[in-house]
Amino acid sequence: MKIEIKNVTKKFKENTVIKNTTLTFEGGHIYGLFGRNGSGKSVFQKLVCGLYTPTTGQILLDGKDINEKNAYPTNIRGQIENPSFFPDMSGFQNLELLAEIQNKIGKEEILKALDTVNLTTEKDKNFSKYSLGMKQKLGVAQVIMEDPDIIVLDEPFNGIERKTVDKIIDYLITKKEEGKLIIVSTHIMDDLKRLADINYEFDDGEITEVKNVE
Repeated sequence: MKIEIKNVTKKFKENTVIKNTTLTFEGGHIYGLFGRNGSGKSVFQKLVCGLYTPTTGQILLDGKDINEKNAYPTNIRGQIENPSFFPDMSGFQNLELLAEIQNKIGKEEILKALDTVNLTTEKDKNFSKYSLGMKQKLGVAQVIMEDPDIIVLDEPFNGIERKTVDKIIDYLITKKEEGKLIIVSTHIMDDLKRLADINYEFDDGEITEVKNVE
């Protein structure tokens, strides 16, 4: 499994957010992204997920351009920026509705994902009643519930208590060992040191590999 970013630039009007970037991501690794707010991490992750189209360049998944017609990859799941769900449905109901799109999993897998993020006791509470941390947990649960080959998470630990962060990190490391490809952005350097084996710093549209995260 391989994602190739080939000479990708992303502009919004006159603002260049990603500048002529070439990178390769492979299965069996966790890639960490860090940088100040507005440095392009979320835009980059949306490009990887096919939610944005590059202004120039290509993004290939196992050699196939993900932006070609009918080429959207079905084995990627991502949570980018703030989690958004139906407010008057419970956490479980929201995940159940999403699971119906591809009809790959059932109640057992949904409950397992909720347990992984320590949200089981709040699964029947309406999303509108969730705290910031609970919303983040539900966002992570919807990413992992179908056991995708590629996992993309944008600041997934915001508002989440330490014991659950540790549990999610352990889960992601296990999935890496199974050969999954994982991309995580976080501003918490201690988590990045533990989680990622390859790290990239974002700064004014430039992306640089960093060997030692401080």
